Amino acid sequence: MTIFQAIVLGFVQGITEFLPISSSGHLILMRELLGLQTVGSLAFDAVLQLATTLAVILYFSQDLWLLTQTALRKLGRLPVNAKELTLLYALLIGTIPAVVAGVLLEKFMDTIFRSSIIVAVVLMLGSFLFIYAEWVYYGSVPQNNLTRMTGFKIGLFQCLALVPGMSRSGSTISGGMLLGLSRGEAARFSFLLSIPILLGSGAKKLIELIHTGGGDVSFISIGIGSIVAFGVGLAAIHFLLTFIRRHTLWPFIWYRLLLAAFVFYITFLA
Repeated sequence: MTIFQAIVLGFVQGITEFLPISSSGHLILMRELLGLQTVGSLAFDAVLQLATTLAVILYFSQDLWLLTQTALRKLGRLPVNAKELTLLYALLIGTIPAVVAGVLLEKFMDTIFRSSIIVAVVLMLGSFLFIYAEWVYYGSVPQNNLTRMTGFKIGLFQCLALVPGMSRSGSTISGGMLLGLSRGEAARFSFLLSIPILLGSGAKKLIELIHTGGGDVSFISIGIGSIVAFGVGLAAIHFLLTFIRRHTLWPFIWYRLLLAAFVFYITFLA
C-alpha cells in the first residue's frame, strides 16, 4: 500500500464513519477500485476506526467528562444528575448487543461479507430502514425520553452495522428516531454509543496488526492514514450534527441507492 492509497482510505474512513453511508462498505469498494489486496485489510480498517474514535472522544470530551464524573459519584454514593445517570446506563447496556454479536460473528465479517455485491445489497436494505424511520418520524412529536431499555434497543440496531454497507450511525440514528428520539438526540447518542465498540475493535486489531507485521501495509501508511481519518472525522461529526438537526436522512438515502445501482451496473452490465 502506497502513502497516497493510505491517504485516500483515511479520507474515506473519516468522512464515511460518521455519515450514514457505511465506512466499511466504502473501504471495501475503494480497496477494489484501487486494486489493493484484502490481506490485512480488516486490521487496517480497524486502525482507521480507532483514529476516528479518537475524533469522537475529542469532540464529545465534555460529555464524556460529565459521564465519568457521574460514574465516580455513583460509585462513591454521592448525589448524581438523574438524566446523566440514565444516559450512562443506556450507553453501558446499549453496548452489550454489539459486543456479543461481534464476538460471535467476527469470522463471518472477516470473510463472507467482504465483497462489493454484498455491500451494494446492504446499502439498499439499509436505505429501506432509513425510509421507514423517516416515515414513522414524519408528523410525530419526539419525546426524547431516553431510558435504559431504549439504549438497549438502539444497541440492537447497532448490531446491524456489523455487515458492511449498513452504517453504524445510520442504523442507530434510525433506531433512535423509531424509538421516539429527535434526529439530533439520536445522532448524539449514536456517536457516544459508538465509542466503546470502535475503541475495542480498533485496539484488538491494532494488536493483531503488530503481531502479524501488517501484511502489505507499512506502519508509515497506517500512521498517515490515521492522521487523515482523525482530521476528516472531526469535520464529519460537526457536519452531521449540524445537518441532522435541520434536515432529513433523504440525501443519504438517495446517495446510498445511487451508489448501490452503480455497483450493480459495473458488476453485471459494464
